[in-house]
Formats: sequence, structure tokens, C-alpha cells
Amino acid sequence: MVEAATIKPSFGYAAILVLLAATATALVTVGRIGLGRQVLTASLRAVVQLAAVSAVIVVVLRSWGLTTAFIAVMLSIAAMTSARRIGQGRQALLTGAAIAAGALPVVGLLLASGVVPRTPIAVVPIAGILIGGAMTATSLAGRRAMDTLRTRFGEVEAAMALGFLDRDAALLVCRPTVADALVPALDQTRTVGLVTLPGAFVGVLLGGASPVEAGAAQLLVLVGLLAVEATAVLATVELIARGLIPWPAR
Repeated sequence: MVEAATIKPSFGYAAILVLLAATATALVTVGRIGLGRQVLTASLRAVVQLAAVSAVIVVVLRSWGLTTAFIAVMLSIAAMTSARRIGQGRQALLTGAAIAAGALPVVGLLLASGVVPRTPIAVVPIAGILIGGAMTATSLAGRRAMDTLRTRFGEVEAAMALGFLDRDAALLVCRPTVADALVPALDQTRTVGLVTLPGAFVGVLLGGASPVEAGAAQLLVLVGLLAVEATAVLATVELIARGLIPWPAR
């Protein structure tokens, strides 16, 4: 039996966090990537947000009503984040629809099948992981589609001149490129256990479960993420192709 272990906050823990954040900020600044401020801000936000979540999560997990509200907040923030990343900050409702189309059916399937225990403490982390994956896929697909439409708009116009509908002309050029949004999930799934031991595996293992149980949980997450992200990518490119999320050239 593997002994349960936890990572506990301490002075040394805080010092390592500061060192890592400072290193990342310094590297992107010296390398002139232009994200130094964002790296630092993201690190500080993570500290504040996780501290706040740690303070309220015990209360949230006592009630299905609060759990549902918490998941709704996660979905709303994910939608706003993706909308900003795509450069369409006012389209959070639509990016939220793409994220929800990917994440919510999979969460529902896992709960309905009984594979994931129907308890708030199990539902919240699973929902968070799947919503987060859908958010990332939506952001990447949206940015890729927008960049493609911006740089290859002449090809879109040529297709429309040949009689293609606006949607079909847009899909003709941007559909192949948004496949890049699935590369991180594909690589993580292909190399799991060989290169990486992702968060779900480590978390379950640290919680005292057996390696087999940890592996089962991680496999469920990885394959679930593929389904979630594939759906989110297709929904995002469809919304953009139809002009519901406005094209950059318009």
C-alpha cells in the first residue's frame, strides 16, 4: 500500500514558488517574448484565486446547489477567457456555448453511467478539468481560425466568387488549421506514463489510492478530454465560419 502524502505550504514552499515565478518572468523578458508581465500576473492571480477557492470549497462541496453554482462560475470564466483570447471579448456567450457543448455532455455521461461517483467532491474536479480542456481548445481553435481568415482572406473571397457560401468558403481554409488545437491533448494522451504523469494520476496517488486506481482515473480524464476538446474545436470553427463570431476581416 502506498502511503498517502500531501504537499504542505511552508516557508520553503513559498520561496520555491517565488523563485519559479521570477525565473519564468525573467526568461520571457530577457528573451523578448513580451509576456513577462502576463507571466507574473498569472502567477499572482493563481495564488489569490487558489487561496480563495481553498477557503470556500469546503462549504461549496456540502451542497449540490452550491456545487452547481460553482461549476457555472467556472464555465462563465472559461467563456470570457476564450472570448478574450480569440479577440472577441463580447462573444463570451458563444465561446461559452462551444465550451459547454464539449464539456457538459461528457460530464453528464460520466455521472449517468456511474463511472464517476455522484458526489460533489468527485464532480467538481472532473468538471473543472473538462471545462478547462474545452476552454483551451476553444481558445486555440478560435485564434488559429481567426489568423487563417485574416491572412488568407483572399482565398475565401475567391471561393465565394466561385459560388461557395460564406460558411463553406471560410471552412475551406480554416478547418484544416484548427486541428492544431488538438495537438496538446493528443501528445499528452500518446505519451502518458512514458513522458508525463499528469495531474489526475498524481493527485489520486497522493490521496492514498493504488497506482491502478490512479491510472484508471487518469485514463478516464485523458480520453474524456479528447472527446471534449474535439467537440469544442468543431463548435468553435462552425460559429466562426457562420459569422456568429465575427471574422477579423469584417
